Amino acid sequence: MTPTPTALLAMGPGIADRLFTPVRRARLTALVDTDPALVAHRLTGPTPEVARALAGAELLITCWGAPPLTADVLAAAPRLRAVVHAAGSVKHHITPACWERGLQITSAAGANALPVAEYTLAAILFAGKNVLPAAHRYRHLRVPHDWRAELDGHGNYRRCVGIVGASRIGRRVIELLRPFDLDVLLFDPYVDAGAAARLGAEKVELEELCARSRVVSVHAPELPATRHLIGAAQLAAMADGATLINTSRGSLIDGDALLPELVSGRLNAVLDVTEPEVPSAGSPLYDLPNVLLTPHVAGSLGDEIHRLADFALEEIARYAQGLPFADPVTPDDLTRMA
Repeated sequence: MTPTPTALLAMGPGIADRLFTPVRRARLTALVDTDPALVAHRLTGPTPEVARALAGAELLITCWGAPPLTADVLAAAPRLRAVVHAAGSVKHHITPACWERGLQITSAAGANALPVAEYTLAAILFAGKNVLPAAHRYRHLRVPHDWRAELDGHGNYRRCVGIVGASRIGRRVIELLRPFDLDVLLFDPYVDAGAAARLGAEKVELEELCARSRVVSVHAPELPATRHLIGAAQLAAMADGATLINTSRGSLIDGDALLPELVSGRLNAVLDVTEPEVPSAGSPLYDLPNVLLTPHVAGSLGDEIHRLADFALEEIARYAQGLPFADPVTPDDLTRMA
């Protein structure tokens, strides 16, 4: 009989209680030997209770706010064999020492991709109808108006949508767009024309994508090579009235180049992420009628985080049975993660 793995939860304050409802907590304790009330918020200089649990843990269950797994932390966890991350990117806590140790890593990035893709789908369809500027103008006018004439030229029939990055989220967005009468372009240097076609998109270079698309949605990973991927040249190539959507990372867009385009009203934007993460209190982004600025909420929130918990529990069950993870993370995957 396979012994029950020992596990430790490591994540930010308050997250474990939101992630694991009583029913899910019961399933967790049936799968692994763990104290769900003991949650490590730090692993460097831990409390005696956390230090003892870390020393005996075979499995680490992480989520947002997980402390970095440095070489020193791993030295204090000699039995650790795997990490189950009940969230998306593992870049913030999985270090090179984890790969050197040969840890098995899995992430709920696929589960977290769905709400981001849903947010993006809604933003794309609203952008096609010019909903945001029309709503602001309606609030200003407050009288009968010929909206059909004003919005002539908008709509979601045979419009071109550009997806920047065939990441998990980018691919999920393309999948969600299939039922609609839209033409989808894709820029991703690691995807060839045939693979793009199988996804349901036409592979093009970035400049062509910006020039042809009425909506450009960014889903590339945050890497040194993708910093300001959307810069002045790409923004200038976008047609008047086009919409830029960013649910990836703020650094992918040159904010200094974007702001004049938005202030002038030439472009529209839906920004769930910015650089800095929270714009200064005096930023025009908060008040521009052609900008929808949201506080990094496209990913899982509210009851959506239970999807992440369910994914984690399934992976924990596989580990407890001696099976490989269904959705493992490798070092190469980090080049495609946000």
